[in-house]
Amino acid sequence: MKIAFIGTHGIGKTTLAYELCNELKKQHLDVGFIDEIARRCPFPINEATSLEAQTWILATTIARELELNKIYPNIICDRSVLDNYVYLYNKFGHIDELHALAKYWVRTYDLLFRVPFTRKYLHPDGVRSTDLEFQETIDRKLEELLKADSIPYHNHEVMSATVLTIMDYHRTHIGPLQIRIPGI
Repeated sequence: MKIAFIGTHGIGKTTLAYELCNELKKQHLDVGFIDEIARRCPFPINEATSLEAQTWILATTIARELELNKIYPNIICDRSVLDNYVYLYNKFGHIDELHALAKYWVRTYDLLFRVPFTRKYLHPDGVRSTDLEFQETIDRKLEELLKADSIPYHNHEVMSATVLTIMDYHRTHIGPLQIRIPGI
């Protein structure tokens, strides 16, 4: 399974992704984690982003997902490719080739959980924009893309409900859990 949280920056997706990894490990799932690739981008991001920055982020995210997919049967992403693409879309509008790539790749996630917009986690960290209007604009643009491309997602409300949704998906699409006991 490949699972991602979606939503604008500064709403707690990374914290939730770490928490989800821990919860799924308690359910005996072998889980890998992909953190926010944009933090390592060598180009300006946020409001000052460039086409080069967003292309680098998209390509690096896809490469990292492919890499971890070879190591772990289950991957938790604190952002989806669509989340990254929305910053490009916000600044440059619709670019056919990159939109097609993002639209194609977002379908490789088994489950997407949308984190509701909130202003309570947006703190200066030296990387993310702290402009509240920019944060809200990104959230609105993400909603536009989700609707325009008919991308299915679940709303994340509480971790227990998210874990139940994932475990139900696992049972119905992958099969019952096979717990490996070391040495047996």
